[in-house]
Amino acid sequence: MKKIIRIIREQIKLQRKSYLQLKELEWAHIFHDSIRGKKALEALPLNIGRWAGNYAFFYVLHRILSDYKPEKILEFGLGESSKFVSTFIDNYSKNCEHVIIEHNEEWKTLFSEKFSASNNSSIKILPLVEQQFKTFTYNSYSNIQNSITATFDLYIIDGPVRSQRYSRFDIVTLAQNFSTDNQFIILFDDFERDSEKETANELLSVLKQKNIPIHTKEFIGNKSVFVIATSKYKYVTSV
Repeated sequence: MKKIIRIIREQIKLQRKSYLQLKELEWAHIFHDSIRGKKALEALPLNIGRWAGNYAFFYVLHRILSDYKPEKILEFGLGESSKFVSTFIDNYSKNCEHVIIEHNEEWKTLFSEKFSASNNSSIKILPLVEQQFKTFTYNSYSNIQNSITATFDLYIIDGPVRSQRYSRFDIVTLAQNFSTDNQFIILFDDFERDSEKETANELLSVLKQKNIPIHTKEFIGNKSVFVIATSKYKYVTSV
């Protein structure tokens, strides 16, 4: 009986993995169709998946950039999405400020040697420190609350490096300064992980306490992407 139960569980896991892979392949086709005709994006070498965002992530990101033309973007974590946003700005949305927060100076140097970012994209190094929420320790960008005092139209949450509990909690810290006048989209990568879900749930709680109406949607592929949008941007949940 135990062997049968084990086989059934393995088959369920395998079927789930196959389903997610099929969804990812579908997102890949949708993404490539969405950038068709945008030569700069078609020619951009991207390493999609693994540590970087998956195809669902890049499709949603592209739709946000194309449909809404955000003028101020804050990105946590320097990587493939930084290349994508920077290239989009240079070619299709020149009146945009793009701030990237990264903790690793060496990675910034290696990245800059291989990719020339837009003049509108700036990389700010904030070393990692450990912070606490409830009884749990999480990785945080040093002095994030005082370093980022402005609000943004788009927040891309793909850093800092993962914590076991309440991962990437800095967006919750910044949300303490949000008001009902702010209109924004928050794009949360790696939402399939419990630690990111914890942070997203805490963020939703903060927004509710501040009486900020929001709309949400999870986009599922090999990895999950979670979108939080205020009323101005609510239709991003239907792309």
